[in-house]
Amino acid sequence: MKNKYLYKKIILGSITLGTLFFAGSCTQDLEREPSLGLTSSVLYKDFNNYKPALAKIYAGLAIGGQGDQNNADGNTDIGGIDGGFSNYLRQMYSMQVLTTDEAVIAWADAGLPEMHNMTWNASNPFVAAIYYRIFNVIAVSNEFIKNTTDEKLSTNGITGNNLTEAKYMRAEARFLRAQSYYHALDLFGNVPNVTETTDIINNPPPRIARAELFKYVESELLACANDLKDAKTNEYGRADKAAAWSLLARLYLNAQIYTGTGRYTDCITYCNKIITAGYSLKPNYGSLFMADNNVNNPEVILSVNYDGTSTKTYGGSTFMVHAAIGGSMPASQFGVNGGWGGLRTTKSLVNLFAGSPNDQRGNFYTAGQSLEINNIATFTDGYGFIKYKNIKYANGAPGSDASGNFVDADIPLYRLADIYLMYGEAVTRGGSGGNAATALGYVNALRTRAGGNAVASINTDFFLDERAREMSWEATRRTDLIRYGKFTSGSYLWPWKGGVKDGKAVEDYRNLFPIPANDIVANPNLIQNPGY
Repeated sequence: MKNKYLYKKIILGSITLGTLFFAGSCTQDLEREPSLGLTSSVLYKDFNNYKPALAKIYAGLAIGGQGDQNNADGNTDIGGIDGGFSNYLRQMYSMQVLTTDEAVIAWADAGLPEMHNMTWNASNPFVAAIYYRIFNVIAVSNEFIKNTTDEKLSTNGITGNNLTEAKYMRAEARFLRAQSYYHALDLFGNVPNVTETTDIINNPPPRIARAELFKYVESELLACANDLKDAKTNEYGRADKAAAWSLLARLYLNAQIYTGTGRYTDCITYCNKIITAGYSLKPNYGSLFMADNNVNNPEVILSVNYDGTSTKTYGGSTFMVHAAIGGSMPASQFGVNGGWGGLRTTKSLVNLFAGSPNDQRGNFYTAGQSLEINNIATFTDGYGFIKYKNIKYANGAPGSDASGNFVDADIPLYRLADIYLMYGEAVTRGGSGGNAATALGYVNALRTRAGGNAVASINTDFFLDERAREMSWEATRRTDLIRYGKFTSGSYLWPWKGGVKDGKAVEDYRNLFPIPANDIVANPNLIQNPGY
């Protein structure tokens, strides 16, 4: 039996933690408390409630609402947009992948074409969806953290092994909050700042500027790196010290953008902690994204986990599989009952594999598809890209949902391959504590694993392309392009960048997304990002 994560069967069913509705602003969400049908003063007296309460935080990444196992997106956590459509990971894909050379989507839902065209504004529903998903997780995390202080645990009579586990759970909640604040830092820059001690009943949430938010996220992750369970000792799908190290490495790799000061040595330090913690590459690249990718997977540090019978969401890996199937692509070969005719890639990504045609990471579907994209709304314009499958690597069988609707594949948030690439880039950017020959070895381990050609040398520019080859559709591309100064500039163009077939430069202010217009109106402490 698949014991894939703590939240898939705990929160789906009789337990309800209070819907968070975002009709106006995140202030409304930040005032809510998860209740399990009880007040917090009662809920936290029983240690049996702690894991379900923690599970709700994790579930905020995986599913769209609080429906039963037949519809995990029902009773959505945020209002104004469908629960599956607004799924946290699905919208991270919209922000980080659809805005880049890695993908286009054929659908014309209001606000969606603007993502790849880079013409979004402060009223875009997809920008609002990820913003409110971020603050949903922050709000539920705050409530858990507030009720698991040493004083509260003592008052509630939590002792012995339960006390030990409660403290680990509190560290997990702090990590999940820090992770969502990192997403806010990266996507929006300057946002509301609310912790478990902030009084938001009498005052609207204060604004925190990007550089200060960087310091806050860093301090929280450093605390988590001390307080979480040791690497590889927590339950699958739950954060441990290595998860905190991974996010610290990512934070430091991008510190020059976030603060104006490079932190490449610190990036290398935390990459080294992970590399020496016992992780290793999964031998087959494609198996990382298949229905049984939770089995014998030494590479994944933290994942968001799915099960086609217990987490029936239209986000997550269900979206990643179905939306990428169309044209003549045989859905049965992906373990599902049909495609949604949406996602393809651009020739810019295809061209990155031109010198290594046997590289398994460049898994493009070309039959009936044209390389050129003359019309984004036409699925057969642009090659299909095969990343996730609802097929088991072990035996070729489809996933657990007999209907073929919902997908089992877990989505990795952090994996060793990413750490190898961050290490290498930080070394080439001048960070100390690493070694260029070691970095080259890590790169060639990835390329050899995927059947690609080994390289004899590396430099900083190499890593932008190699990250696209290794990490495509894993929600890192926008951040990577910004770090290299190529997201908005004319130095790198891709099809339909800026809404023009051959691509064009766009305004630099689009390196940040706008604060949703509703929040600007509702909270006088906020200032809209420049350009919007």
